[in-house]
Amino acid sequence: MARRSTKTPPPDDFEERILDIDVVDEMQGSFLEYAYSVIYSRALPDARDGMKPVHRRIVYQMNEMGLRPDRGYVKCARVVGEVMGKLHPHGDASIYDALVRMAQPFSMRLPLVDGHGNFGSLGNDDPPAAMRYTECRMADATSLMTESIDEDTVDFQPNYDGQEREPVALPAAYPNLLVNGASGIAVGMATNMPPHNLGEVIAAARHLIRHPGADLDTLMKYVPGPDLPTGGRIVGLSGIRDAYETGRGTFKMRATVSVETVTARRKGLVVTELPFTVGPEKVIAKIKDLVGSKRLQGIADVKDLTDRAHGLRLVIEIKNGFVPEAVLEQLYKLTPMEESFGINNVALVDGQPLTLGLKELLEVYLDHRFDVVRRRSEFRRGKKRDRLHLVDGLLVALIDIDEVIQLIRSSENSAQAKERLMRRFALSDVQTQYILDTPLRRLTKFDRIELEAERDRLNAEIEELTRVLESDAELRKLVSNELAAVAKKFGTERRTVLLESAAAPAAAVPLQVADDPCRVLLSSTGLLARTPNGNPFEDGGGKRVKHDVVVSCVPATARGEVGAVTSSGRLLRISVIDLPQLPESTPSPNLSGGAPLSEFLSLEADERVVCLTTLDESSPGLALGTEQGVVKRVVPDYPSNKDELEVITLKEGDRIVGAVELRTGDEDLVFITDDAQLLRYQASVVRPQGRPAGGMAGIKLAEGAKVISFTAVDPSADAVVFTVAGSRGTLDDSVQTTAKLTPFDQYPRKGRATGGVRCQRFLKGEDCLSFAWAGATPARAAQKNGAPTELPEIDPRRDGSGVSLGKPVAVVAGPPA
Repeated sequence: MARRSTKTPPPDDFEERILDIDVVDEMQGSFLEYAYSVIYSRALPDARDGMKPVHRRIVYQMNEMGLRPDRGYVKCARVVGEVMGKLHPHGDASIYDALVRMAQPFSMRLPLVDGHGNFGSLGNDDPPAAMRYTECRMADATSLMTESIDEDTVDFQPNYDGQEREPVALPAAYPNLLVNGASGIAVGMATNMPPHNLGEVIAAARHLIRHPGADLDTLMKYVPGPDLPTGGRIVGLSGIRDAYETGRGTFKMRATVSVETVTARRKGLVVTELPFTVGPEKVIAKIKDLVGSKRLQGIADVKDLTDRAHGLRLVIEIKNGFVPEAVLEQLYKLTPMEESFGINNVALVDGQPLTLGLKELLEVYLDHRFDVVRRRSEFRRGKKRDRLHLVDGLLVALIDIDEVIQLIRSSENSAQAKERLMRRFALSDVQTQYILDTPLRRLTKFDRIELEAERDRLNAEIEELTRVLESDAELRKLVSNELAAVAKKFGTERRTVLLESAAAPAAAVPLQVADDPCRVLLSSTGLLARTPNGNPFEDGGGKRVKHDVVVSCVPATARGEVGAVTSSGRLLRISVIDLPQLPESTPSPNLSGGAPLSEFLSLEADERVVCLTTLDESSPGLALGTEQGVVKRVVPDYPSNKDELEVITLKEGDRIVGAVELRTGDEDLVFITDDAQLLRYQASVVRPQGRPAGGMAGIKLAEGAKVISFTAVDPSADAVVFTVAGSRGTLDDSVQTTAKLTPFDQYPRKGRATGGVRCQRFLKGEDCLSFAWAGATPARAAQKNGAPTELPEIDPRRDGSGVSLGKPVAVVAGPPA
């Protein structure tokens, strides 16, 4: 079945006309029309109020809707609908995007919209919520943009369909274009203007009002550079001056970063301000990408600790062994923590896109403001003259009120009354109509006094407005005072720091910490630290402090490793660079600034570290002594691919009570047992063994006895033996009875695996040694918590009895080697 055509046939007199148009001409014309529309109606701001059409329409429509700062919030969707339906013939997404940006304090130096809800985050890492969820109203400063717009201060034009009218430019009580900046891409041109500080811009504008011939250098004393909403630092001011002079220039923005100790073991870079339009997620993603591709070294972790209470806080942890300042220089070079901003001051002036410098931008704004204030003054003077005309007429009627009433009553109608009043009292049509419309209650004696006062006030105000309109100096003074009031109310401190150039280049600083010699120390309380090479623990005779007893000290390098020997026969590697470094100006020999062993090693419940050792395979090796009297010298064989090594195979129930790294191999090994026997013999009589070996007999133990101390002593050095007697029935080791300090040379050498000699005679109630130690002097003692305690006087008797202790002794150590 054929379909019937519904097309209307042409009329009989229709004459078909076909025009041949060159496609080149058509494309040129269409493109020029499109370019014109983009340039003038979308992408470029007006130099007078600093707004693109969409921003101007949003602000104007919000003002028309009564969304002032003292009113409640309304849904953004309502504002977008009003703007789109009445003024802006484009999509709702573009309108809402513009509204959102006007509410973001990190995008606008002086936000124009007071937003309620999720309006996005810095760098658009967290996009804003839909307009059906968010709410808005005008910000406090926005009312200044539309102030006196209903007083014939600006021209209006028809909207897109001719049914509404919209302003060509807003009155703009402050230089919005410089304060909030602008960005846009048109056809064949673009604009990119940074925000500035309101107080600085107004100060420059007021100076230009007083001195129209001021040069750029003078204006830059007031406006030294941009003031970005996100703060940060601007490095290099030459590009800023070029932009202020020619309208084009470039400057670098840097994040604000400080070096802080972020954990007990690591330093970090704490970022509190980022470059303009850069968000933390963008920085984090770039850092992770660079670390993954091994283009960036020294980064251990990145954490975003930003919150509403403290603002932006991006913590970049630095690996131990890397110089934070050098890593920061890499971050500036490779990540968005340093960005360039290209200034391109293109704005519309009298409908033409021009590239403007700082002075030209201020001049265009001030000319607009002079015109606004002049038109406002003319409008207000006209209104006040009209009111004065009515007041004068009413006063004339009040003088002869009886005659006026009689004349009105005797008239046939209101038209006759109006005509007779105009003829009798020489009144105008407007005055006469006002008299007729005035109720009788306004014609009292008191109202006459009020009208006379109003007449005098109106005359004074008209005279003031006339003086402003007739004097250019008065007009300029008024504009300057109004700008000063705006700066006083809305001015804020500068956020962005301006730097003439970058600080000393960190490229001269090596990225990694130098592998300088140092020493690794272990305190009696289990604190580890490293200190520069030398002896920062020289005893100057000062007062002792907590944690000043160093039980083990080994030489190392900053980027090297040391070993920790545990009571279960394990040797665990420790990276020296991970250890906290004590300051060189440590006033007293103590490790209060150290870190506990638990941060570096995982130990069993009943396992403890007995000494530190170098991993130097050219050394004489380790000497170990166990609780069951076994001695062993370990061949220094430490494979670099293993973090945990076994240095002795212990018998069941045995454990290491002491270990020491031999320096020369000529030291004396010293065993002390709990039944007060001391055995001393040369280390050379012990044959070195491989790491898996179980050692050999070191001392002959009596039944039930055990070794409580094993050390190595240089026979040529001054040394002592310290012992403390106690009772086996005492569960608390802190309960001690007597102690004795004896010169080491009082004890003779004997053979390996013998019984040794007695080192202390027990008194009544004593049946064992609870603590013992042998080593070089000067010796220091401490309690379990590291608090210092004093040793008794030296007793020359080898097997004498002890003396009472003032405080219990938990550890004794000699000076660090």
